[in-house]
Amino acid sequence: MQSLLRISPERMRRNHFLRRLGKLGALAMSLGLATSGIAPARGQEASPPPQSADAQEPNFFTGLLSPSRTNLLGDMGGLRTALGKYGLTLTLLDLNEAFGNASGGIKQSANYNGYTVMGLALDTQKGFGWDGGTANISAFQIRGRNLSSTNLLNLQTYSGIAADPTTRLWEVWYQQSFLNGKMDVKVGQQSLDNEFIVSQGSSLFINTMMGWPMVPSADLYAGGPAYPLSSLGVRLRANPVGPLTLLAGVFQDNPPGGPFDDDSQLRGSSAWGGNFLHVGSTGALLIAEAQYAVNQPSAGDIDDGQHAAGLPGTYKIGAWFDTAPFPSPRFDATGLSLADPTSSGLAQMEDTNFSLYAVADQMIWRPSADGAQALGLFTRIMAAPDDRNAIGFSVNGGATLKAPFEGRDNDTFGAGFGVARVSSYASALAQDAVYFTGAPTPIPSVETFVELTYQCQITPWWQLQPDFQYVFRPGGGIPNPDNPTLRIGDESIFGLRSSITF
Repeated sequence: MQSLLRISPERMRRNHFLRRLGKLGALAMSLGLATSGIAPARGQEASPPPQSADAQEPNFFTGLLSPSRTNLLGDMGGLRTALGKYGLTLTLLDLNEAFGNASGGIKQSANYNGYTVMGLALDTQKGFGWDGGTANISAFQIRGRNLSSTNLLNLQTYSGIAADPTTRLWEVWYQQSFLNGKMDVKVGQQSLDNEFIVSQGSSLFINTMMGWPMVPSADLYAGGPAYPLSSLGVRLRANPVGPLTLLAGVFQDNPPGGPFDDDSQLRGSSAWGGNFLHVGSTGALLIAEAQYAVNQPSAGDIDDGQHAAGLPGTYKIGAWFDTAPFPSPRFDATGLSLADPTSSGLAQMEDTNFSLYAVADQMIWRPSADGAQALGLFTRIMAAPDDRNAIGFSVNGGATLKAPFEGRDNDTFGAGFGVARVSSYASALAQDAVYFTGAPTPIPSVETFVELTYQCQITPWWQLQPDFQYVFRPGGGIPNPDNPTLRIGDESIFGLRSSITF
């Protein structure tokens, strides 16, 4: 019987939600969850960090804890300086984390995840005199296990870096600006969660859905071209007037290239990152976004360490549209419920798919115009049609407080939440299964999580981040596999992440 709902545990994506629904007598399903980014560490792209003043320091240990040292290895024995002469910038970031659930889930235990990403960027003007060009290549290595797939069985998975262990080429692209920087185009292998549907406030948090949201994670093929996957495509960006930025792109919609119910990250060329070799894409993913920024500091303000006069904010609206066919979460090709014993098990296919979204980031309090302390709010809302999707609606939001304590100007405290509503068609399938089997079981509806986190800047190149998450109705309220008459218990999750820039 064809699987229809996805949320894969690897990327934290295999969806236990519909896999459990399958036990109700209908089907085994999986949902797909992507993340974002350093991609993973959302908001931390593999782009060049600023060079520190002590980058030329010949003695590695001199200035190791200096506030101006932005990476652990400094000039790497002269390597960074040598590369810089040719317009090249090398970045290396390593994340390691340990998480465990103290209550809830199907069992209690802890596990480790790790992620290392290396990037090499070329400024073509510095390299060989070609103005406005930037070339980028990056690769990563992922290790560890996925607590969501082994213990939690939740939809909104706990960590944005957990994925199938692998070493993979990630992004390979060239970007060219023109019209005095008012427009640029990027061509090549890209991960959308670095530029589209991004909330700066949510980038602090560790839960996967604070990066690449629940709707595209669950409703696109393999969760879409977002960490740890990417797709070949073209992105155009324009800045027609000061506060307004327009983004639009078209991409291969299915990074691994498999059927909808198989979102394996290690399929074919995607196993090593050669997705650009895959030409049998199921369709085209078109995405567009308008961004409006208010009270942003000018370049001069930034150089002087000053802020804009008002409280800054960014507001975004956008949509994606996929030309591929998508399976109904409830009906087969003849109109029977997929839970009906006489059903063929082959889902009815809908011609296309789409989603609408809105994002808002707004600072609401800053006691001093030149101080570090500031309080900001963020929210992100997405919706998609229920008749062809596992998740019909998702929202996340929260607050971040920078410099929460005196003398800790680079620390940030955050409190956030996420809500994912199972589509009415997917819930109805579970009800159909109860009708045909006569077995009383929970019906999935809504999953909610809250997250408290504190990012502590130990040195400019090292951050430690303790994190707590609590999940209400894991999987939207799916049955506990050990007792299908009861849903999985609410979950308390504790963890610590370490992030080092080399």
